[in-house]
Amino acid sequence: MGHFLTHNVWWVPIYGLIGALVTLPWSTGIVRRTGPRPAAYFNLLMTIIGVIHGSIAFQTVLHQEPELINVYWLQAADLQLSFSLQISAVSVGAMELVAGLSLLAQIFALGYMEKDWALARFFALMGFFEGAMGGLALSNSLFLSYAFLEMLTVSTYLLVGFWYAQPLVVTAARDAFLTKRVGDVLLLMGVVTLGALAGSLNFPDLYEWTDEANLPPLTANLLGLALIAGPIGKCAQFPLHLWLDEAMEGPNPASILRNSVVVGVGAYVLIKVQPILNLSPLALQTLIVVGTVTAIGASLVSLAQIDIKRALSHSTSAYLGLVLIAVGTQWTGYALILLLTHAIAKALLFMSVGSVITTTSTQDLTEMGGLGSRMPATTTAFLVGSASLVGILPLGSFWAFQQGVDTFWYDRPALVVVLLLVNGLTALNLTRVFRLVFLGEPQPKTRRAPEVNWLMAVPMVSLSIVNLLVPVIMYRLSLLPDWEYINTKGLILLVISGLIGFGIGSKIYLQKAWSRSLQFHWRFLQDLLGYDFYIDRIYRVTVVLLVEKLSQLNAWIDRYLVDGLVNFVGLAAIFSGQGLKYSASGQSQFYVFTILLGLSAFGLWIIWPILNSLGFLNF
Repeated sequence: MGHFLTHNVWWVPIYGLIGALVTLPWSTGIVRRTGPRPAAYFNLLMTIIGVIHGSIAFQTVLHQEPELINVYWLQAADLQLSFSLQISAVSVGAMELVAGLSLLAQIFALGYMEKDWALARFFALMGFFEGAMGGLALSNSLFLSYAFLEMLTVSTYLLVGFWYAQPLVVTAARDAFLTKRVGDVLLLMGVVTLGALAGSLNFPDLYEWTDEANLPPLTANLLGLALIAGPIGKCAQFPLHLWLDEAMEGPNPASILRNSVVVGVGAYVLIKVQPILNLSPLALQTLIVVGTVTAIGASLVSLAQIDIKRALSHSTSAYLGLVLIAVGTQWTGYALILLLTHAIAKALLFMSVGSVITTTSTQDLTEMGGLGSRMPATTTAFLVGSASLVGILPLGSFWAFQQGVDTFWYDRPALVVVLLLVNGLTALNLTRVFRLVFLGEPQPKTRRAPEVNWLMAVPMVSLSIVNLLVPVIMYRLSLLPDWEYINTKGLILLVISGLIGFGIGSKIYLQKAWSRSLQFHWRFLQDLLGYDFYIDRIYRVTVVLLVEKLSQLNAWIDRYLVDGLVNFVGLAAIFSGQGLKYSASGQSQFYVFTILLGLSAFGLWIIWPILNSLGFLNF
């Protein structure tokens, strides 16, 4: 039974897509008598089946060699187009992580969106989300991976714009879609080029081609930069990082998946193409630089956010920056561990944030306070999620950071500083958010805030337990290092960086009466970080302005040159016709004479060279 389910584990992503398709009659309004809940229940049932199927398959695949499944989708003469699926512990584990978090997020959504009129549409999009991510986890083909990335782009656009009656939501969905499209177009160029060079887009074939490829440096660098552009956009990395901040306008249950696993799929694709990136040292170095800039910059920006979801979303970009650094330094194993621990911890944090938003009806941190005694389950979940995200022994992210410190300690000590800095800044930010939300005096919107209902509390408590068990899971999967090989100095520095962050976060003065400091230098720094280093404004006066001027120039050329030439020909015909109509006498013999005269002139023009060559015109 286990081997049968393992061989057919590719059905797990299809379960989510089936759930999305079946809920269409409810989400489109065709079925109204029953309300939207049956659609949500069916989609939830499909996810439960997928989790059970994936769990059994994962237990089986741990004890066997990876299996490849080739699917031929077009065969004509000598042309055979196929895509490949890989069934291994990593791919099935990633798929099971997606399915498990999707299940908890959907149960959470039943309570969070119980009164939303578009509940069925939301669950259809969540099923689409889940199917695309699960398929990408199993994909062993660059072409198929690109297709699933495009599905995620579309579903992100639809989920961010879910409450489309709000103008700000529509703008956010459009900006998020267009920002990700920039990276997608560049990735498509790389996919097409790589297919032409290698003759196949299946990863095993690409790896064999890479071992023998001898590309010119310019070609290799352009190919590598194109391949990393799409994942950089998906991971919300500089300079394509602004979309994740905009995406916080969507429903919080979607943000649970988006900030935990959706942004990670771009890094997962990067890990897959990493052997190909070895052809381009420039691409690898670009990953390190982009990851470093994003990790430090996003960690700093998160400190100045007063929107609770945005304060946590920037830390998502920061942690994905560390993953890019790991891929750029060719430590893909460390990258996978960081993705695992971050996804579980960040999902729990966004569940607790969703609970706070539900009971207070606000996302403004300055309007919160005193929720610790009123929402004990939510408070505990936030504490567990924060401890799991920061390097606190013995929780999950500690082991991820510890492996990073050990990896870079001797060869790249500067990257160790980056890891410690991100850990400290994350601890500082989470402490700041915790104090503003759960400590202090209750505010008008928090004085009567109750604990959330059981539909939201059960997945939150369950995920809290999972976060506490992550070290045990890592031990069972042989992901923990042996104590004798641990760098003691690095371990001490890691703990100290987290303690410094917690200490500063617990001591700094937090203002609630106003959001801006009265001192100019602090106000300037606060605005600089709060507005994300003014990157959106820089884009507006550079890239956006350039595109706008080029569009205006193109419109002018099209209107006055292209259309002007066409209109001139038409007007010339009209004017000539108007002029000729006055020369018409109405006498048929005159028309015959004119025709004969024209034919004679035409004939003379034709035979003139012949007469000249025969000497008849020599006088």
